[in-house]
Amino acid sequence: MLQNNSNIKSLIDKLWNNFWSGGISNPLTAIEQITYLIFMKRLDDLEAKRERDAEFTGEKYTSRFSGKYKVPGSDEIEKSELRWSNFKRRPADEMLLHVQIKVFPFLKEFQSETNTPSAPNAGEGLFTKHMANAVFIMPKASLLVEAINIIEQLFTEIERDASEGGQAFQDIQGDVYELLLSEIASAGKNGQFRTPRHIIKLMSELVAPQLGQRMADPSSGTGGFILGYYQYILTDLVRKADPSKLVVDEDGFERATMSAFLTEEVKQILQQSMFGFDIDTTMVRLGLMNLMMHGIDEPRVDYKDTLSKSFNEDAQYDIIMANPPFTGNIDKGDINASLKLPTTKTELLFVERIFTMLKMGGTSAVIVPQGVLFGSGNAFVTLRKMLIEKAELKAVIAMPSGVFKPYAGVSTAILIFTKGGETNKVWFYDMQADGYTLDDKRNKIDSSDLPDIVVQFKARNNQKENDREAKYFFVPKAEIIENDYNLSINKYKEEVYKEVIYEKPDIIIETLQNIENNIQGGLAELKELTK
Repeated sequence: MLQNNSNIKSLIDKLWNNFWSGGISNPLTAIEQITYLIFMKRLDDLEAKRERDAEFTGEKYTSRFSGKYKVPGSDEIEKSELRWSNFKRRPADEMLLHVQIKVFPFLKEFQSETNTPSAPNAGEGLFTKHMANAVFIMPKASLLVEAINIIEQLFTEIERDASEGGQAFQDIQGDVYELLLSEIASAGKNGQFRTPRHIIKLMSELVAPQLGQRMADPSSGTGGFILGYYQYILTDLVRKADPSKLVVDEDGFERATMSAFLTEEVKQILQQSMFGFDIDTTMVRLGLMNLMMHGIDEPRVDYKDTLSKSFNEDAQYDIIMANPPFTGNIDKGDINASLKLPTTKTELLFVERIFTMLKMGGTSAVIVPQGVLFGSGNAFVTLRKMLIEKAELKAVIAMPSGVFKPYAGVSTAILIFTKGGETNKVWFYDMQADGYTLDDKRNKIDSSDLPDIVVQFKARNNQKENDREAKYFFVPKAEIIENDYNLSINKYKEEVYKEVIYEKPDIIIETLQNIENNIQGGLAELKELTK
């Protein structure tokens, strides 16, 4: 695991510091530019591997770097000049110009092998579509040279980890990119911020998706929930076929090497089953590249406002996992007609949108701010009533307020519900530790409720009606209705009050007098010493 490789962490820190000191201080801009460079490097490495494999097997292979490339507004050049391994040797200023006007335009037109004229709809060309307005920003040639050198060292470390640790190169490369994304330490506009990956793992375990089920995230950001679905499916395939190949990761979850059991058939099913939507073009590009770095060749992440009138994806998905924007309002005139809640608050509308996107029998895990659970406004109550009366609300998992630091300190909860089911009782869990400190640093610690949440959730139907002083318990539907559909765990959890036995007043007074006498005696001694 990457936490054991200090060299990789050090190189990533160095890469970020170079971009910040080089004049690119916006974290999202920096990660975009770093991503483009890593993508150039990885593209060249993949082609080199395919060429070696073809030479070894004797099969004919035509590289994507064969032939000519028409540079926009200029002459044709050999595509081989666009390879990382070739342009990295150019003098600094010449290299910067070459990457800006030749290599990057080529990258923007990138299409995978499956996205060809014979298969025009494969992946829908979303990468090319969303790269159209991308810009390569590099203030000075020296920054490009430094970045290329660090990325070369990063890939050397990845190769070393793969050969010595037995983990697939693709897995480590994906982990490195996740580590890069984790450096984005400032909240985005409209309350957008990156969901911690251990929370995504937890939610994936709770909904337990199966191969072939269509999954979506209506506010996909960097694609974390899509990856959570993808990694869970692959791990589950390995669990069923050969459990000995599973390892327990740093968060206590089983994980399999992503390339294990990933046949071409499974890969095609997965790529046709995962969908993401976001209204931030930068996030769409980052999400696409994040998924491609993890081996998903044709990610289906698109620019769409899922709350708007133009979105029409009702009853399409079996699984939805999401962490929608918490703070924000949408113009009333832009709200989709299928959304009936009397509100413009996005945290409420997104939950309703998720409900409408689910097929009957489909399941969702969604993160909501605590206010959604107990708000007294009409829209708040109506939403909660919908989850109780028109779905099976399986669980409410309250999370501590530090889970989303350093982005925000808001208290949140995970809702697990199945559309069209029947709610008889709701299972509550009071998460008190998630495996990390609850301050801005979020350092790893041993204490974590996450594995227990998974175990207790899966065994909940065998649990007795336990007392409400425990971390987890059931609340009957009738009681929730009586409390205006309040879903706050604090409404139902019984606090344990320990009786404190105090000494009798005369003993306390005597003790205080003795303390006072000692103080006075000490002061008298000091006074004598000063004479």
